[in-house]
Amino acid sequence: PIDEDAPPVYNLFGVSEHVGPTANSGHYTATVRNSKDGRWYRYNDAHVGETTGDAAVTGGAYLLFYQRAKGSARWAGMEKVMNDRSIDPYGGLETDQDGFTAVKTKKKKK
Repeated sequence: PIDEDAPPVYNLFGVSEHVGPTANSGHYTATVRNSKDGRWYRYNDAHVGETTGDAAVTGGAYLLFYQRAKGSARWAGMEKVMNDRSIDPYGGLETDQDGFTAVKTKKKKK
């Protein structure tokens, strides 16, 4: 389902890059768009420099981070569909405003 108030259009805002033979070895860097000024910055250990969005995605891109361009829709829009059909999407569980169920901790044995 597509929610007209929150279409499935996303903007890239960050990339984690990896260079090296395995995930356990090598070097990680990040390129991130500042949400306040819209500029892109490259983070490499203690060094930070300005870059461009075009240079953000490299062959070493490991994780890409996206944000919905307009509105918000939980569970790919299923929450709205369920609410429209009077179905409780949370199944009666106690959840926070982001839809996460609170986990109760177990008491430690003494």
